[in-house]
Amino acid sequence: MDLARNGNGDELLQAQAHIWNHLFNFINSMSLKCAIQLGIPDIIHKHGQPITLAKLIDSLPINRAESSVYRLMRILIHSGIFNKAKISENHEEEGYILTPASKLLLSDNPLNASPFLLAMLDPILTDPWHQLSQWLQNNDETPFKTYHGDELWELAGRDPRLNQFFNGGMASDARLIGSLVIKNCKDAFLGLNSLVDVGGGTGTLAKAIADAFPHLNCAVLDLPHVVGGLERESKNLAFVGGDMFVAIPPTDVCSLRILLFVVHLLLGVLLNL
Repeated sequence: MDLARNGNGDELLQAQAHIWNHLFNFINSMSLKCAIQLGIPDIIHKHGQPITLAKLIDSLPINRAESSVYRLMRILIHSGIFNKAKISENHEEEGYILTPASKLLLSDNPLNASPFLLAMLDPILTDPWHQLSQWLQNNDETPFKTYHGDELWELAGRDPRLNQFFNGGMASDARLIGSLVIKNCKDAFLGLNSLVDVGGGTGTLAKAIADAFPHLNCAVLDLPHVVGGLERESKNLAFVGGDMFVAIPPTDVCSLRILLFVVHLLLGVLLNL
């Protein structure tokens, strides 16, 4: 109570606002997930001009009051996913428009990030974060193991849905990463003869590199249930079933994008990076 009686009022309010910002931060990601599931970016894009709230609601497969969609769109505008603009110069009415972020969520965008977003926000991957305190008190290697009883890779080997949406999400992310790597980092591949994409999933990134650099012999190393049945689409691309923690094929250079992703995902939350 001393803090409440003697503390600086502005400082206390700022401290509370800071806590609330972290407390309710999940609303942004879940609202974005909702927009993807309802196809809102595609609806706005296909409309061809700023779309009013009424027209947006008419296009949505929902049965909710206008105020509910209005609040959802306010959140997404505040977070920079959508914006508002006048429908015409001679018309004061405003409508919703896309931003560079929401254009990345269009289903016909070659770099569509929606599969990655939906994969990362699936309850299978988000529920374990509720077990961080329990995980810190046990000997499990990850919170995923604490919650599910198995590691991600083990469960994916038995759960086709998890295996499919996780690999699809990573492939979606790899398309964007690959396009930037090939465009801006060509010099990094000079003088190399071989490359192994460790934990490369279904080979999206490795295939892009193999196609861009025909002289480079590329291989994708991932667990057997991930690469099983995949056929090489390029002469200089092969798939190898194995465990990166046991052995990695000899090569000039390794791509460790999946490993760095998992480490960053974990440390980013624990260390607030």
